[in-house]
Amino acid sequence: MASTRADDEQAGRQAGGTAGEHYFTARPATADERRDVEVELAGRTVTVQTARGVFSAERLDPGTSVLLPLVPDEPDATGDVLDLGCGWGPVALTLALRQPQRRVWAVDVNERALDLVRRNAQRLGVQVLARLPDEVPGDVVFERVWSNPPIRVGKEALHELLLHWLPRLAPGGEAHLVVQKNLGADSLHRWLDAQLPAALPGAGTTRTTSSKGFRVLTVRRG
Repeated sequence: MASTRADDEQAGRQAGGTAGEHYFTARPATADERRDVEVELAGRTVTVQTARGVFSAERLDPGTSVLLPLVPDEPDATGDVLDLGCGWGPVALTLALRQPQRRVWAVDVNERALDLVRRNAQRLGVQVLARLPDEVPGDVVFERVWSNPPIRVGKEALHELLLHWLPRLAPGGEAHLVVQKNLGADSLHRWLDAQLPAALPGAGTTRTTSSKGFRVLTVRRG
């Protein structure tokens, strides 16, 4: 299935595991050594659990730290939102803390990462649906998609990934993608402008912010 392959190929960023193993490995071969890490999410300092074999196990990734302040406090907002490529869950947890009435989906192919998201959500007292890509029902559409996408996977796999998930935006929905400048933020922006109108009529892409060597690209569906 094309969408599964694209998600399985969320490569490029090493997970700090064995040689050749990436954070997108479904069952990492590295020892499942859990650790507590103190991070700031939704304006508060919290302790979360991380582990080797998942993306950015040692800290909050710099790109994600640029993305998180854009998540608004919307305590009464409803609808489905997606953290695509969730890792141990910083984006999904922030969404659940700031927007508790929404249904928050956290999607990853790494089963260890999904277990960490579930444990962290329980620890913080929030609800998150941590799922493999194929476990998200096909009729679910998203008011918002948030992602630190796997740029290093290569353009073909990345484009396939985005063309699978971005068309699942609800009318008027938005996707926020944080991309490092020197890893192709501007070229991705041009590709989105060229390709999305056919896949997502009425969609447009803007640069929302630039900080710390990253850009946030926002896709809006008409």
